[in-house]
Amino acid sequence: MALVSTKEMFAKAFEGKYAIGQFNIGNLEVVQAIARAGKAQNSALIMGVSSSALKYAGPQFLMGMVKAAVEETGIDIAVHLDHGADFEIVKACIGYGFKSVMFDGSHYGYEENVKKTKEAVDYAHANGVSIEAELGVLAGVEDDVNVAAEHATYTDPDQAVDFVQRTGIDSLAIAIGTSHGAYKFKGEAKLDFDRLETITKKLEAAGLKNFPIVLHGASAVDPHSVEVCNKYGGKLDGAKGIPTEMLRKAASMAVCKINMDTDLRLAMTAYIRKHLAENPSAFDPRGYMGAAREYIQQVVEGKIKDVLGSANSL
Repeated sequence: MALVSTKEMFAKAFEGKYAIGQFNIGNLEVVQAIARAGKAQNSALIMGVSSSALKYAGPQFLMGMVKAAVEETGIDIAVHLDHGADFEIVKACIGYGFKSVMFDGSHYGYEENVKKTKEAVDYAHANGVSIEAELGVLAGVEDDVNVAAEHATYTDPDQAVDFVQRTGIDSLAIAIGTSHGAYKFKGEAKLDFDRLETITKKLEAAGLKNFPIVLHGASAVDPHSVEVCNKYGGKLDGAKGIPTEMLRKAASMAVCKINMDTDLRLAMTAYIRKHLAENPSAFDPRGYMGAAREYIQQVVEGKIKDVLGSANSL
């Protein structure tokens, strides 16, 4: 097992009707928790790195921690650039040793998105790196992504086929109702599974059978984490995510990668709050960070078993 690209992961996932989880990282405890969860459930993993995580932790530290996680656990792990906003960050991350990157040109007009994505694809493929792109625009806030609901757009199925054919990407992030952040729905949660099925069928008809689809903004916003946060001083009233059964359905279809970041942030914050509230004289960071690490591992293991379906897939 090793630090790998996502291409082989997705081929296995499509055939097995499961998805690989992308869990974003930014510090040691989160890396350890994710990797140990993957080891416990015998599942490959993707560790996502946003531009803000690169600024916060630095690429050398992040790559060093992931390499240590691979050595400790022996499982397949891919390091993936999340929402690369321009060609320069894609190029930089490939230079850091990333085996998988995302170029997100969804904020451009369609033709400009095609043009800029193709430039990133050519560079990535020349360096043996898998590349994801996005078509459609997700609402919500997460790190450097901030899109108002009125500016969100669902992915057009015919445009999706044209986009994949013209750019040569390895996976496509689509918009079918997920959103970034902890406040995804005001009313009933809805995902457009008909649109997902139509995109898949049109890709297959165009000779792109088993093409990997990606869902961003797919945290469940776990009620337990929200409850613990609020119990110990948090203010997360109204936080609501994607129901687990909807995500599992998507994973059984063409979705080969599901991104979950908010759930890990909530888990960490909840159990740091809990530990400090129950131990007011504590000041050793290893105490509260260790408690958070244990709970994040539980959360990730639950995602692997109940959402992704990737347990025992290695």
